[in-house]
Amino acid sequence: MTKFITNHDVTDALKEVIFFAKQNNIVDLNMVDNIEIKGNDIKVSVVFPKLDDPAVGIVYNSIVKKLKDKLGEDINVDVKPIDEKDKGLGPLSGVKNIIAIIAGKGGVGKSTVAANLAIALSKTGSTAGIFDADIMGPSVPMMFGVEGGQPEVIDRGGKPIMVPLENHGVKILSLGFFVKPGQALMWRGSMINNAFNQLMKDSEWGDLDYLVIDMPPGTGDIQLTLAQSYNIRGAILVTTPQKLATADVRRAAMMYRQDKLSIPLLGIVENMSYFTPDELPDKKFFIFGQGATDELAKELEIPVLGRIPIVEKIVESGDSGTPIVMDENEKVTAEFIQIAKNVKAEIKKL
Repeated sequence: MTKFITNHDVTDALKEVIFFAKQNNIVDLNMVDNIEIKGNDIKVSVVFPKLDDPAVGIVYNSIVKKLKDKLGEDINVDVKPIDEKDKGLGPLSGVKNIIAIIAGKGGVGKSTVAANLAIALSKTGSTAGIFDADIMGPSVPMMFGVEGGQPEVIDRGGKPIMVPLENHGVKILSLGFFVKPGQALMWRGSMINNAFNQLMKDSEWGDLDYLVIDMPPGTGDIQLTLAQSYNIRGAILVTTPQKLATADVRRAAMMYRQDKLSIPLLGIVENMSYFTPDELPDKKFFIFGQGATDELAKELEIPVLGRIPIVEKIVESGDSGTPIVMDENEKVTAEFIQIAKNVKAEIKKL
C-alpha cells in the first residue's frame, strides 16, 4: 500500500538540504517556493540567487536523494529551479548592476571614490544607490550630509523593511545610521555578516541601474559573503600610486578571481595620482610615484578607469556633505564623470 505523502513530510525532508553558500537549509532560507504532491509524484520549486551557480545542481541532487531516503525509492521527484529575478523575489531584484568598490588597505580614498562615482553615475543619466558596507568605519553618511538620519521602516508582509535615505540624487544606506557617534564596534565575523546581510536584504532599493557598495578594505568575511551570496556585476579596485598600495590591492583582486568567486574586475581607479599647484596649472607632481598602477593593470589585463589628483577640495567637500562631483566648476568633476562613463562601457562588454 502506497504511503500517503503530506506537504509536512516533504518539508521535513527538505530541511536536511543545505545551501552551503548561506550555511543553512533551503526551508529556513525561504528558498522553497512551492510543493506539489500527486500520489507518488512530488514537484518542488526552489528559488536561487542565480541559476548559473554550480550549487543549483548540488541542491537539485540533494533534494532528490533526501526525498527518496525519507519517503521511499518509488517516488518520482521533479525539481524546478527558479531565478530570484524571474520570480520577482529578492531584495535586490530591481537592481540591474551591483558594483563593489574594493581596496587592499585603508587610507587610499576608497569611500571618496565610491561616493563620487555613485553621484557621477546619477549625473550621467542612471539611477544609482550607495551601500556603505565598511562596517568598522562607515563614512558615507558624513560624505552625503545625512549624518544622524534614520531610514524609514515600512511593513512588507509582516516584515519590517528599511527605506534608504536619498540625497544628491542617490539612495543611501549605511550601518552608520544605526551606530551612535564615537561608538566602537567590537563585533565578531558572524555579527558583521549578519548586519551586512540584514541591510542588503531587508531594504527597499526599488529599481536602480547601479548600486555602488563601499566595501571594507582587505579580504575578510564581508567580501566573501558579498561574492558568494549576491550577483555582483563587477568590482573596481582603488589604489594610490605607491608600490606598497598596489601590492595590497593586488591581493584583494586575486580574491575576486578565485574560481569559486570569479567576479569580473572592471578596472582600477588611481587616487592621489598627482598634485597640480594652482600657480602651476600645467604641471603635475607625482608625489607618490608613478607607474605601479599601470603595471598592475597590465598584469590583471584590466583598464585604468581614471586618475584622481590630490585636491584639497575633495576632502573639504566630503567633510561638508557635498562630494566634489556636485560642483560643475571643479576640474576633477570631469574626471569622475569620465570614470562613470568608463565603468558603464566596461559593464556593456560583459
